[in-house]
Amino acid sequence: MQLSNAYFNHRRLETLVENQTTYTLNNAAMHVFETHQQAEQILLQFDQPVLASMLSGKKIMHLRDHESFNFLPGESLILPSKEIMCIDFPEAKATNPTRCLAMAISEDKIKQMLRVMNETMPKLDGKEWALMDYNFHFTNDIGLYQILQRLLFLFTENHPSKDLFVDNMLSELIVRILQSNERKIYTEQTLEVSSNSRLGFIVSFIRENIYKPLSIETLSKKAHMSESHFYRVFKNELGISPVEFINNERIKLAVSLLQDPKRTIKEVFMECGFESRSYFNRVFKRKKNVSPGEYQANVVREKRY
Repeated sequence: MQLSNAYFNHRRLETLVENQTTYTLNNAAMHVFETHQQAEQILLQFDQPVLASMLSGKKIMHLRDHESFNFLPGESLILPSKEIMCIDFPEAKATNPTRCLAMAISEDKIKQMLRVMNETMPKLDGKEWALMDYNFHFTNDIGLYQILQRLLFLFTENHPSKDLFVDNMLSELIVRILQSNERKIYTEQTLEVSSNSRLGFIVSFIRENIYKPLSIETLSKKAHMSESHFYRVFKNELGISPVEFINNERIKLAVSLLQDPKRTIKEVFMECGFESRSYFNRVFKRKKNVSPGEYQANVVREKRY
């Protein structure tokens, strides 16, 4: 996503860590946060439900008692009101700042759309759409990307009807978010693993060494378990096998790296720890339904419009 010239012309850089530029309308407030130097344990909280979407750089997110995770461009988080975020900025610098969009949406607007959805598009299982039916962490699709890009423009535009324009876009945004369960990056079991447990240590080790070869033998030794016991415990507690988890982390990173049209496919699969391009292509296509090259081309095309 691209920030408009109007944003850069009017924003004031007053702090190097989480410099905040805010635009407020009737049913939402758009905040753009910029960090220009490395920092750790920065706390952030909103009074309303918020959609956070990474624009550039990398954050490490610590939420409640969950194991920390990388938050990368091309990804979004949906958080309830009052959720406390603790954030690290391991790569931020003046020449390559970390930027994130946070869209705080009024609960009245969300409830209004929930009523409309329950009346006009009921779920097949008979359950109602509800405020807690939010995705925790997911990859943006084309529709969501285009809405967010449009909202970035509308909030910074000097137009007498922009409240109306934004309100219409928010309605579509809420519907798309609540329908996006299939793009959830992590299972509930993965989110709930304690950072103080042996599996929490292994999850952190995988994420910190994702670009290296990672075998069941190596991981089981780190966990002080036999290979068979480690595999069984990992799958029982996290809901997926160790290899599936490693591949999910590698594809998550690949999706972010492919946002940059200057990166070659070879650079991406090597940075993500895949041993061969053919295996990378196979895993990526299984999870994203397109090849890495097609995905990158689609992203480049989206950014032109």
